[in-house]
Amino acid sequence: MTSSVTSALKSDKDWWRGAVIYQIYPRSFQDSNGDGIGDLKGITDRLEHIARLGADAIWISPFFTSPMKDFGYDVSNYVDVDPMFGTLADFDGLIAEAHRLGVRVMIDLVMSHTSDQHPWFVESRSSRDNPKADWYVWSDGKPDGTPPNNWLSIFGGPGWQWDPTRMQYYMHNFLTSQPDLNLHNPQVQDELLNATRFWLKRGVDGFRLDTINFYFHDLELRDNPALALERRNASTAPAVNPYNFQEHLYDKNRPENLEFLKRFRAVLDEFPDIAAVGEVGDSQRGLEIVGEYTSGDDKMQMCYAFEFLAPDALTPQRVADVQAAFATAAPEGWACWAFSNHDVVRHVSRWGADVADKDAYAKVLSALLLTQRGSVCIYEGEELGLTEADIAFEDLQDPYGIQFWPEFKGRDGCRTPMVWDAGHAQAGFSTSDKTWLPIPAEHKARAVSTQVGNDASVLEHYRRFLSFRKQHPSFAKGGIEFLPVSDSVVGYTRSKGNETIVCFFNLSPAAATAALPDGNWEVLEGHGFESSLNGRNIELPAWGAFFARYA
Repeated sequence: MTSSVTSALKSDKDWWRGAVIYQIYPRSFQDSNGDGIGDLKGITDRLEHIARLGADAIWISPFFTSPMKDFGYDVSNYVDVDPMFGTLADFDGLIAEAHRLGVRVMIDLVMSHTSDQHPWFVESRSSRDNPKADWYVWSDGKPDGTPPNNWLSIFGGPGWQWDPTRMQYYMHNFLTSQPDLNLHNPQVQDELLNATRFWLKRGVDGFRLDTINFYFHDLELRDNPALALERRNASTAPAVNPYNFQEHLYDKNRPENLEFLKRFRAVLDEFPDIAAVGEVGDSQRGLEIVGEYTSGDDKMQMCYAFEFLAPDALTPQRVADVQAAFATAAPEGWACWAFSNHDVVRHVSRWGADVADKDAYAKVLSALLLTQRGSVCIYEGEELGLTEADIAFEDLQDPYGIQFWPEFKGRDGCRTPMVWDAGHAQAGFSTSDKTWLPIPAEHKARAVSTQVGNDASVLEHYRRFLSFRKQHPSFAKGGIEFLPVSDSVVGYTRSKGNETIVCFFNLSPAAATAALPDGNWEVLEGHGFESSLNGRNIELPAWGAFFARYA
């Protein structure tokens, strides 16, 4: 587990604050053995791309042993690598190479549930009195044989599955093959924390915690109340899913989670320079929960909610409203913002379906994201301006999409393989004749090989802007104050110490103007956007941006 490779990392317990984290979906990043599926060696081979981009860390989605019903989010062994992705030795090699390049490594921990093939669950379901009988959430049904309460699964239908061996129901927030762990049991907590230590000892720099607000359930199994129509939204589940019809007071978001997160943080603090980011999935209380989980210095360093991953249009007012809501809900907290990830439609398509110049749109959105107060996650392919892929039903892999097709096409459209070389049959991702998901022709045209060295490309823009961002500490760790917004333009200042930078973004396809605040401002260059300043009048082209520093 130790390596003789020299690390380029410097000790910094606050490295995560304002960090840019590049998310890797391992099935789709790089295939090193020609089976059509990405793997750990493939990630290692492509780490230089991420280092050159300017990211501070990577987050790797699950690569643990799994039957892959939910593509790794159904774990059957927390402390080993699935053979599909390689070996523990491959992971150690990945860590060593990342650290040599100065890139930290975060991995995805799925602690709310396991696979039904996990040995813990196999034993738990075998009887009502075995040593692990209480390691999952079991309950008798109602006298008429129906489930214990009205809880629902995010993947559709009841959140309970009947087990004929125990003659009881078990709880599952996701697939029926993903039974929920009972974290009220201290032994379960201990085992999860042991798995956490296992990966910390192998050299990981932190974790992304999947569905962090789902860890605990109400011991009384009370019914969730109905949610009023005007309060429903589709940020946690697609609009066609009845999961949105409930206020999830009892199946998740339980106060007991706070004490467990303190235990988890104590384990992190046994090791130097470790950080974690939690995924908070809740449509009603997301930012409030982020505030609870990141308050003080004894729980999560940072969390992210779904405000910027939701379908809602990204208008100037929405940007200001989300940051204001976060400041109110989490005054002590720290957010990690993302516009795309492996669970949602890629943002260039989600918000810009009708935008003609998608390159310009991708560039202004990246600059907006990278200047928000908080840390940032970039999803693989985002730096190429990839759009959502249209996957035919017969090619679908995602059980979520198969369940709700065609109203909701699932998550495969954002999970297609990364495109490296436009001249290669499989875009440089694999030597296989068939990849686990097809690679769209329009993606091949946007491969790294077509963009590198082209100053006008989205990729070179990301590299340029990340370099610009590193030159100004205000962007990573500074405060934020919004200026009055218009229908087209959002502006704010970022300040840290003696540095104050003003930022304006035109989120429209037409030219717009903005007024520079009073004071002596020095126009900044090196970010790749063009605009003109006449006195205090800023003229912004379509999808343009402007930056100046208080002199």
